[in-house]
Amino acid sequence: MTKAALRAEKRKTLRLSREQKEIEEQEKTDLFFMKEAMKQAKKALLISEVPIGCIIVKDNKIIARGYNKRNNDHSVLSHAEIIAIKKACKNQNDWRLEDCTMYITLEPCPMCAGAIVQARIPRVVIASRNKKSGCAGSVINLLNEKGFNHQCSVTYSVMEDECSTLLSGFFKSIRGNQS
Repeated sequence: MTKAALRAEKRKTLRLSREQKEIEEQEKTDLFFMKEAMKQAKKALLISEVPIGCIIVKDNKIIARGYNKRNNDHSVLSHAEIIAIKKACKNQNDWRLEDCTMYITLEPCPMCAGAIVQARIPRVVIASRNKKSGCAGSVINLLNEKGFNHQCSVTYSVMEDECSTLLSGFFKSIRGNQS
């Protein structure tokens, strides 16, 4: 192998090593913030709500938190994502959340996916899929609809087992109480 080829191979190896380090750092960051979203889901559980939590992060700082309050508020609008988006917009004094990442314990419904797109959130991290009404790929993918003027980068399955267990435990307890 020529010296030029060896140098090119070394540059490629270094680039791949840097990319791997960036991926590992992003995974650590995603895990840290999903744990924070999970804390919000547990707050919902404490008030007998479906345990769904959401946080919005900008520059590695949480700027908004939300958890499901639909039953307590008697409002279909009281989803974790909508609550967090409203708080983040107020925090940023803008309806655009273009430099933010949203962490959600459950794949968003149509309403929430629409709000995410409208708020121009560029990245969404999701723990559990929602096979019945998920609009980030499970039923339909509104977050990546090419016809819209904004699409989101989506990362799936961060803390999936923990979030799924929390949700399934909640629904099992409800079914047990209805007997």
